[in-house]
Amino acid sequence: MHQYLAVTSNGLENLLVEELTKLGIDNAKPVQAGVKFTASNEQVYRCCLWSRLASRFVRVLSEFSCNDDMDLYLATSAVNWVRQFHSSNKFIVDFKGTNREIRNSQYGAMKVKDAIVDSFGKRNLPRPSISKDQPDLRIHVRLHKDKALLGIDMVGGGFHQRGYRSESGKAPLRESLAAALILRSGWEANQPLLDPMCGSGTILIEAAMMAANIAPSIKRDKFCFEALEDFDSQAWAEIKAEASVQARKGVKNTDSKFFGFDNDARIIQVAKDNARRAGVDTLIHFEQADAANLKRPQNFESGVVLSNPPYGERLGTHPGLIALYTAFGAQLKSEFKGCRASIFSSSEELLSCIRMRADKQYKLNNGSLPCHQKNYSISNRTSSSDSDAVTDMSVAPDFANRLKKNIAKISKWAKKEQLDCYRIYDADLPDYNVAIDVYLDHLVIQEYAAPKNIPEEKAKRRLTDIIRATIQVTGTEANKVVLKVREKQKGRSQYQKLSQQSQTINVFEYGVNLIVNLHDYLDTGLFLDHKLTRKNIGQWAAGKDFLNLFAYTGSATVHAACGGAKSTTTVDMSNTYLEWAQDNMKLNGQVGRQHRYEQADCLQWLENSDSCYDLIFIDPPTFSNSKRMQQTFDVQRDHIQLMTNLKRLLRPRGMIIFSNNKRQFKMDMEGIRELKLAAKNISSQTLPLDFERNKHIHNCWIISHSE
Repeated sequence: MHQYLAVTSNGLENLLVEELTKLGIDNAKPVQAGVKFTASNEQVYRCCLWSRLASRFVRVLSEFSCNDDMDLYLATSAVNWVRQFHSSNKFIVDFKGTNREIRNSQYGAMKVKDAIVDSFGKRNLPRPSISKDQPDLRIHVRLHKDKALLGIDMVGGGFHQRGYRSESGKAPLRESLAAALILRSGWEANQPLLDPMCGSGTILIEAAMMAANIAPSIKRDKFCFEALEDFDSQAWAEIKAEASVQARKGVKNTDSKFFGFDNDARIIQVAKDNARRAGVDTLIHFEQADAANLKRPQNFESGVVLSNPPYGERLGTHPGLIALYTAFGAQLKSEFKGCRASIFSSSEELLSCIRMRADKQYKLNNGSLPCHQKNYSISNRTSSSDSDAVTDMSVAPDFANRLKKNIAKISKWAKKEQLDCYRIYDADLPDYNVAIDVYLDHLVIQEYAAPKNIPEEKAKRRLTDIIRATIQVTGTEANKVVLKVREKQKGRSQYQKLSQQSQTINVFEYGVNLIVNLHDYLDTGLFLDHKLTRKNIGQWAAGKDFLNLFAYTGSATVHAACGGAKSTTTVDMSNTYLEWAQDNMKLNGQVGRQHRYEQADCLQWLENSDSCYDLIFIDPPTFSNSKRMQQTFDVQRDHIQLMTNLKRLLRPRGMIIFSNNKRQFKMDMEGIRELKLAAKNISSQTLPLDFERNKHIHNCWIISHSE
């Protein structure tokens, strides 16, 4: 008899105790992320072949205090390694953990390796060799603070890898975790089981193997215990033969029905191939289908729906996932009355979109990600409350009603003005602190950072409700809803790249076409609050030489050019945005030498330029300390110096349109008069209808020479 540690995931210890007890272990005791027990060779062979929940079985050779590398070396040397394996066998040391003295796991592994080979050398035996690629044995060491465990991995490699899965989906679920989800779902082998987002089929394959009584590791070619000196080949052969017979009989005799659906045809084929390799392909029906439109199969009375839906950015946008969970919940309630459902997700907010109350819930990890598994009983009754849940009209009703009113008012105005882009909501209600903008058939939802006194979970739940209600009210496709988080920005940090999707669309604004990018940056390439300013520039620019400073994507330049400007000069520090500006101009047929583009620090450019202009538009940042600028800039502190330089470039009858978004900005009128300039505040005249609630979103002034 030897002592063993069965390693598993946190939260599965008691399940593993139950499993090992059924396999004949009568002294299993749970410990953190594992179970300890003693067993004979025959018992542990059976456990290694049949356990669905363990990730490895370790024969414990020593547990000791380990303060430094000498403790580690001496404790390892004290083990009689010659009795464990022959020197002709190759081995590798898997060392996990560090402490104050052993700070590197590779160093710890080296000390253990040295002690093992030295123990053979001291007995005048050949020294065993190390093999990283094909070891016969894996030595397992765990170190936590001053406690260490030393043993031999009885299986070798990832025990959760059954051997049937050659390819998986984008977010593969470990086979051992899939088995745990099945056991916790309440499913029994005589019931039908359905996975509406099955991916590569892991959950269904594991359940089918359970129903058919197929040993999960029956396809594993090699076990490390076969290289041990006390290996009982006859007992192992009998255990394997028994399992092979049970597998053949089980597939023929099981009546369980399994259904797998996924909207990706390629991954459905992968699932079929995996099931074939596992030997359960005849038991599972795989089909391409969308979980949002899922229909109940025939003969699925009192069945169980078990799923691990996507819940990470790898597989979709947040709005898309909210729509998916909402539609999936509605289908469960309408199509699967009288059945049960079990859903596994890392997101409480997404699980709330299912709109059902869980009977049971469990906490467990998917890798390092904390997750929940929630079990639901789906009512047979159809009630008014069920109907409300399906149509989802009860989500954030105050917000939804305000959004409807805004859309009715603003969309009518936008259509009359021939605008593709406009704001339909701007933090109208304190509890729903977002801005929502329309871009053709797309929506951009910008979440303002929640106050520190609002708990993070509450803020997440509100955002989820906002997205669900917005999709429901507007009817916008979820994959055309873009979510962004807007925090207080400094300088030009709003231009920082967020992603690499590079998906652009062309939009229409007062007679010109403009390119916007809804995904890659915090801002889209078009400041919507300035649409009337740009319209005015187009009307004022005819026959003028036009200068656009801090030009961003050049939308004001496009309006000026299309309005008949004699020439345009566009200046910005970013080459990316200057290229965007040129693309905007080309889109409107505005090409030629009369249109210049200057990549430069605008403040330096202003000081050095000797050109003159009739119309200048400048919309500087509130503050900037960019490393590419030679000085910091503060619009309140520096606007008079800015006007000093601009005056030199402004022709006698010229005009400067000066804008900024500092809420408490105050024009230094005395400084303006000393420069012999005149300033007229046109902020209210440049505030469009869709921004009328936010009267301080920008300040806008016309600056001209005094008479």
